[in-house]
Amino acid sequence: MEFNVKTLEGKDAGKVSLSDAIFGLEPREDILARVIRWQLAKKQQGTHKAKGRAEISRTGAKMYKQKGTGRARHHSARAPQFRGGGKAHGPVVRSHEHDLPKKVRALGLRHALSAKIKADDVIVIDNLVAAEAKTKSLASVFETLGLTNALFIGGAELDGNFKLAAQNIPNIDVLPIQGINVYDIVRRGKLVLSKAAVEALEERFK
Repeated sequence: MEFNVKTLEGKDAGKVSLSDAIFGLEPREDILARVIRWQLAKKQQGTHKAKGRAEISRTGAKMYKQKGTGRARHHSARAPQFRGGGKAHGPVVRSHEHDLPKKVRALGLRHALSAKIKADDVIVIDNLVAAEAKTKSLASVFETLGLTNALFIGGAELDGNFKLAAQNIPNIDVLPIQGINVYDIVRRGKLVLSKAAVEALEERFK
């Protein structure tokens, strides 16, 4: 499909051809959900921890004698039912990561790109370059383009001035093409691709 290319100033800069195999699929929510769940699970630190009864620093002596008190037959004060005792079946340090086939991950990315195209939320910019690393001037450029919530995907190397100027603007993310992922595409309103990013995607899914 043919797609209009713009400059950062909002002027026309020709057209670019987008592959239907990448941008023309019918989006499937189940595939997107699987990939996002995999990403977020992989991102979790898994450092949550509660002490079990064996790890509590407390006397192991029997609380009171077995018989004659009329009370329950308790032993250690480390038991979970007592205040200050160990947690029964509490969280332990572990990895939340699970496997997802590479083909499903790649398919998820293509479906995310197709979903953005279908929602008319994609903008192709000829070059993501800023003359100076000034947040205020770049924010006014984004305001002119109507970009208040967007993900910018550049080429293999990002322009230093553009990256520095954009990083302080709320709800704006800037990533090189190597960092493109389903979660960041879905969580932001607009997807802004540079021509270099489009070419890299075409090459990646050739």
